[in-house]
Order: sequence, then structure tokens, then C-alpha cells
Amino acid sequence: MRILLVEDHVELSHWVSKALRDANLTVECAATGADADALLHTQDYALVILDLTLPRMDGLDVLRRLRARGGQRGRTPVLILTARGGLEERVQGLNLGADDYMAKPFELAELEARVKALLRRSVGNEALVHRCGQLSFDTVARMFTYCGEPLALTPREHAVLEALISRPGRALSKEKLFQDVFALDDDANLDAIELYIHRVRKKLDKRPDGGAAIATLRGIGYLLQERPPAAS
Repeated sequence: MRILLVEDHVELSHWVSKALRDANLTVECAATGADADALLHTQDYALVILDLTLPRMDGLDVLRRLRARGGQRGRTPVLILTARGGLEERVQGLNLGADDYMAKPFELAELEARVKALLRRSVGNEALVHRCGQLSFDTVARMFTYCGEPLALTPREHAVLEALISRPGRALSKEKLFQDVFALDDDANLDAIELYIHRVRKKLDKRPDGGAAIATLRGIGYLLQERPPAAS
């Protein structure tokens, strides 16, 4: 899942984004309200973490413009994270459509918990555990289990497999996978997806009987599917 962190304090932005990436989330950062507004106009995010005191556009204006757009992007969950913690501003932010509000200073553990709660809420009635054969993904713990054992994945591998298992029965194009796995400022090109698909396949192939496999559909993309049991 890709998150936009809008924070102009460089050191704080670094530590928050690192914590979220350690939780297997893809994070993009914006340091000004204008930059955030431009990204939210063109990019899809699972969640926005938004400071209010920003250069070039106030955070409340960013939130107001986001909600005014409507559509799927206009409904993106927003967590306000700010030192402006007065009652009036909290009420104003929530009335403008913020989904949660945290005042600085804060604990990273609480921020991570609130982020996960908002992400769970945003998927509505979707299953909290996704399964494909003997592969399962717990969306609360954000962990993969394969054939009853934890599946060790790097953050990029995790993002690839999460994107595939979260859309059962649907093929994902290389372009869509790239958007889900990499942030805009990552030094990577589209062909990097093939490398991570190859790495994930190798880990899934270690348990071929009744496990899961990633199929390549020429001209369409990649599909996660249950691997049939080996013939006896």
C-alpha cells in the first residue's frame, strides 16, 4: 500500500517514513502543501498523513481541495499529524473530512497502529485475511504465512505479493505493480518488477505441492493463482 506523508520537518519525515517502510508500506514524501496537492491530483494513495503548518499551502487547504475533487481519490483516508492541536483546529480538520487526528509530539507505535486501523477501515468489508492455496496474508499483522510458516520477504517482495493477493482472480499489469511497489522518487525503472517477481516465485516454488504460483499472462500482466497438488 502506498502512503503520502506530507511533512516539512526533514528529520521527522525521515523517521516516520522509515517506520512505515519497516511496516512494509510504500511511502512517498512531500514537503510543501503545493507539492502534496499536485500529487493528490494525479496519484492514487491508500492513505495521506498530513501536517497542517506547511509552506506554499496550508494543510487544511490541501484537505479541502482533496475532498472537493470527489471520486475515489477524493475519498482517500487522511490522518492529520500536527502541532496545531487546539480544539478549534481539530474540529475544523474533522469537519473538512479528516479521518483521524494526532497531535505532536507523538509515539511512532501509536502512529503505526492508527495507520493500520485506517487502512483496515478503508477496505470496508473485504476479508482481513487474504488466501491463495496455502499462502495467506493477514492484513492486520501485515504478515504472510506459507504452508503454515511465516514467509520471509524483503519490503519490495512483500509489496509485490500483497498487491497480487489483495486482488484475487485479477491480473495486474507491470505498470500497476510498479505503481504499488515503488514511490515516485525511487531510483527504479519498470523492468525492476520482473526482478521482484522472479524472487517471489523462487520463494513460492520451495513448496510446490498445493501452494501458490505467479503466472505471467502475455500482454496482460501477472496473476497469483493456487498451484494444483502434484499428481500421485
